[in-house]
Amino acid sequence: MAAVQGEMQETSVTKFSFLHALVAGGVAGVVVDIALFPIDTVKTRLQSELGFWRAGGFRGIYKGLAPAAAGSAPTAALFFCAYECGKQLFSTISNTKDSPYVHMAAASTAEVLACLIRVPVEIAKQRSQTLSGHKQQSGLQILLRAYRTEGLRRGLYRGFGSTIMREIPFSLIQFPLWEYFKLQWTPMTGYESTPLSVALCGAVAGGISAGLTTPLDVVKTRIMLAERESLNRRRNAQSILYGIYKERGFSGLFAGFVPRVLWITLGGAFFFGFYDLTTRLLGATRNHN
Repeated sequence: MAAVQGEMQETSVTKFSFLHALVAGGVAGVVVDIALFPIDTVKTRLQSELGFWRAGGFRGIYKGLAPAAAGSAPTAALFFCAYECGKQLFSTISNTKDSPYVHMAAASTAEVLACLIRVPVEIAKQRSQTLSGHKQQSGLQILLRAYRTEGLRRGLYRGFGSTIMREIPFSLIQFPLWEYFKLQWTPMTGYESTPLSVALCGAVAGGISAGLTTPLDVVKTRIMLAERESLNRRRNAQSILYGIYKERGFSGLFAGFVPRVLWITLGGAFFFGFYDLTTRLLGATRNHN
């Protein structure tokens, strides 16, 4: 009887942890995408093949906000659900806890799943942000046009591989760093962990990861913005990377470095801070009930 009760309690905790991740991830994603959207727009236009000013400059800085806002909650919720479940699964399989390898495996798995939502959202958002040819089109119209002219794989999921190529290295750096910083916070500072400390850990981890993976982000942006008439439509990630380097050198590979690092540093603070805060509030509500 005790074993059955223990199993039921464990199942209840797992389900509630899943709910925590679902709600907290969704809240965090929406807050970040809306609050920091102008920085993301500047970054995208700097990385565009058209160049910053031809891609829109500082005009229409909130272009593409609608698809970003609509997609942020389900993308972040799916990611954190998969991440938390992955941590439990890989911890059980490896019989270790708080191992960086567990965090790497969980984050990589979660990124692949989240990209099923993220990639179409990114296409609608980034093509709106660069204005070219889409000044009067909504995010939905952009996606429908992409599907009709290029199909599912080359249209709606154009850049899926390059997005994975960016997201997995990013997560392999960010999440182990974030988890490590959180673990070291109390021993190093003598203070208990709070949403603010979690936010600070997320900001530092995010900024480091963003800077190191900027070239991969540039390639991803070029591929997603490429349409039927673009040369990048027929080139793979490696050739695009080489082409950017040949044309503009290291400055081209790191185009948008400052806004990307700023965006993800601030985004990491907002994202992980609100994620932790929402999780704590949900936990307090459950304990109260």
